[in-house]
Amino acid sequence: MSAITTDLSATELSKGANLSSWLAPLIVVAFAYIVVPLIGGSYLFEAILLPFLALSLAGVGLNILTGYAGQVSLGSAAFMAAGAFAAYNFNLRVEGLPLVASIVLSGIVAAAIGIVFGLPSLRLRGFYLAVSTLAAQFFVQWALTKFSWFSNDSASGVIDAPKLCIAGFEFDGAVGRYLFALTVVVILTFLAYRLVSSQTGRNFIAIRDNEIAARIIGIPVLRTKLLAFAISSFIIGVAGVIWAFAYLRTVEPAGFDLDRSFQILFIIIIGGLASIRGAFLGAALIVVFPLALSRLGNFLLGDVFDSGVLDMSQRIVLGALIILFLILEPDGLVALWDRVRRRLLLAWQSS
Repeated sequence: MSAITTDLSATELSKGANLSSWLAPLIVVAFAYIVVPLIGGSYLFEAILLPFLALSLAGVGLNILTGYAGQVSLGSAAFMAAGAFAAYNFNLRVEGLPLVASIVLSGIVAAAIGIVFGLPSLRLRGFYLAVSTLAAQFFVQWALTKFSWFSNDSASGVIDAPKLCIAGFEFDGAVGRYLFALTVVVILTFLAYRLVSSQTGRNFIAIRDNEIAARIIGIPVLRTKLLAFAISSFIIGVAGVIWAFAYLRTVEPAGFDLDRSFQILFIIIIGGLASIRGAFLGAALIVVFPLALSRLGNFLLGDVFDSGVLDMSQRIVLGALIILFLILEPDGLVALWDRVRRRLLLAWQSS
C-alpha cells in the first residue's frame, strides 16, 4: 500500500510539474502584455526590459548552439551586428519592403555568416573552435568600420534606426518599442522551444554528448552542426535588430563589441546550459544586478570615490559573485529554480 501511495504521489507531482511548465510561461507572457505596460515607467522599459528582452533572445540563440549542440562560440555580438546592419540596409535600400521582411532577411544574412564561420566546426572543437568564432567578431567589426556603405556613408558611423512600423501601426515610445520587442521574443522563443523538443533538437544533443556515437547511429553530423550555427545565428541576428532598433535606437559597430559576446556567453552559463528558461534567468541577472550594484555603490560610496572607481568596483564584485555562484550552483539558475519549484510542489501535495 505504501508503494502504491508513493507511486501515486510521484505521478501527481509529475502532472503538477508538467502543468506548471506550461501554465507559468503563459501567465508570465499575459502579465508582460497586459499588466507591465499599464504599471511600468519609462526607466523600467528603457533601462531594464528592452535590454533584457534583446539579450534573452540572443541567449536563446547561443544556447541552441552551445548548450544543445555543444559548439562553443565567442562571436555572438558579430552576428547581432550583422542582423542589425542588414535590417537597416534592407529597410533603407529596398523601397516598400515591410519591416517584418527586413527582420527576416537580416536573420537570414546573419545565418549565412554563421554558416561561414561555423565551417571550422567540421574540423575543430572546444577551445580551437571558440578562437575561430572569435575571428567573426573582429572581421565583422572591421568590415562595418572599413566600408562606410554599411552605415550609409555616415561620417561618424552612427546612424539612427528606422521607425518600427508594421502594417501601418507605429510602435512609438518606450511602451511601443517594448511591445514590439516582446512580440518578436515570444514568437522566436516558442519556435526555439519547438525546435529543441523535436528530432532536430535531439540530434543536437546527441552530437554534443558523443559525436562518434551520433555518426554511428546515422545522424548527419556535419549538416547538423551547420544547421545549429545557422539557426543560432538567425536568432542572434534578430536579437541584434531589437538591440539596435528598439533599445539603442541607433545602429553602430560600438554597440556590438567583444564585451557583448562575453556578456551573452555569461548569460547562458549563469542561467543554465541547454535550457530555454536559463537564457531568460541569466539575462535577468546580468541586466538587473549591475544596475542594483550601481545604485547601491552610488548611495554608499558616491561621496568618497569617483565614477570610474565605482564602475570598476562594480565589475569586480559582479565577477566575484558570478564565480561564487558557479561554484555553488554549476548547473545555473534554472537548476536552482527547479529545486525550489519541486519543493513547493511537494509542500502543496502534502498540504
